[in-house]
Amino acid sequence: MSHFSIYPVILSGGSGTRLWPLSRAGYPKQFLPLFDHLSLFQTTLKRLKGIKDSAPALIVSNESHRFIIAEQARNLKINLSGIVLEPAPRNTAPAIALAALKLIKEGKSNDLILALPSDHVFSDEKAFHAAVNLAKVAALEGKLVTFGIKPNKPETGYGYIEVNEKLPNNSHQIKKFVEKPDLKTAESYVKDGHFYWNSGMFLFKASVFIDELKKFNPAIVDACQRSIDKAKPDLDFYRVDKEAFESSPSDSIDYAVMEKTSNAAMVPLDAGWNDVGAWPAVWELQDKDDNGNAGHGDYLTEASSNNYVHAEHRLVTLLGVEDLIVIETSDAIMVAHKDKSQDVKKIVDTLNKQKRTEGTTHRKIYRPWGSYDAIDQGNRFQVKRITVKPGEKLSLQMHHHRTEHWVVVSGTAKVRIGENTQLVAENESVYIPIATVHSLENPGKVNLELIEIQTGSYLGEDDIVRLDDKYGRV
Repeated sequence: MSHFSIYPVILSGGSGTRLWPLSRAGYPKQFLPLFDHLSLFQTTLKRLKGIKDSAPALIVSNESHRFIIAEQARNLKINLSGIVLEPAPRNTAPAIALAALKLIKEGKSNDLILALPSDHVFSDEKAFHAAVNLAKVAALEGKLVTFGIKPNKPETGYGYIEVNEKLPNNSHQIKKFVEKPDLKTAESYVKDGHFYWNSGMFLFKASVFIDELKKFNPAIVDACQRSIDKAKPDLDFYRVDKEAFESSPSDSIDYAVMEKTSNAAMVPLDAGWNDVGAWPAVWELQDKDDNGNAGHGDYLTEASSNNYVHAEHRLVTLLGVEDLIVIETSDAIMVAHKDKSQDVKKIVDTLNKQKRTEGTTHRKIYRPWGSYDAIDQGNRFQVKRITVKPGEKLSLQMHHHRTEHWVVVSGTAKVRIGENTQLVAENESVYIPIATVHSLENPGKVNLELIEIQTGSYLGEDDIVRLDDKYGRV
């Protein structure tokens, strides 16, 4: 077997709307620490360490999450092959095509791509590594390998794969892909023994995937190739051409290739897999009390059973209820029956139609330099708590419609106002007049915390005129 590398391609473009209000488009579920101090994305990165022949991961993400990805990888001291930025959502086939064409451009056409979602959980990571190792044989022979999960219950939320008998290369020949079934059909699939859940994970040569995609959806390959040809590196990121990529059809890898090709194979995966697709999955993965209740934060249950509670800012109490999901955040509370958990995205759709920010963004907003939390706002004023990480700096900017007053709570700020630069210590404050060029920097070794009071006729984030920015956002 000639030398090759496996390039994990982590797809991180999803918004996780079924885990609202904790998961939102601005900071979706893959970046949240749902189960321990690491996010699902970070857990996915760490899981790759046990894969033999693995190269550093290549991430495909939308632009708005680029700094979150870079920061979470840096916190783990994990190097990446790169972060490819999608200018627009086009589903998984174009996303994987971008990664494959980038590798081919770099002379790695016969290396393997291990395409993985960024938000899956495995209780047995060694079994996951073993399955990838088995799948290498078929992938190196030119097969498009998918991983099928042996179902342990009838599940109507997943697509299924029906397979024939096992082949000599450790894989199974795929008979057909099946859409999400009703409960009675799902029960028959579990009894049959030849049906597996479709995990959305794949292993194949970069060149083989592109060749098959050309056969069945050449428009995707054409658009992605043009976007890669005009791509430009930017800091840690790889920016493909926006106009070319937006011309690509939007399609999943299943519809675009896997369901049409005669070159597909499946390797079984029994590793305690969970795609954390909705709140009941989070409940299932948590330790529970004697009545089946589980949760996070400050909560209390009485005469209640099989509930999940997530409390972020205040005490949440449950009395005499069962099978509920209760999620409390700083700006939204959701109470839902477990049976309706797949419909949470309908709430998000309604919020978006009403142009309410709670559908897409949290009150606390993360930036490459730190974060800010909108504490209070009213007519012509807004109050924010700003955190700037050590050594980081906000852009040099100005505002046409507002003034700002900064009060340092802890740490030391280096502040430029006009042509003057000064250090501002704890309990000291500065005032920035309207239309005045200014910047804020943390020169210290600990977080800088300050309160910002904005006043003016318009306080929107689009009233920021960036003149210079270390993160390339000008």
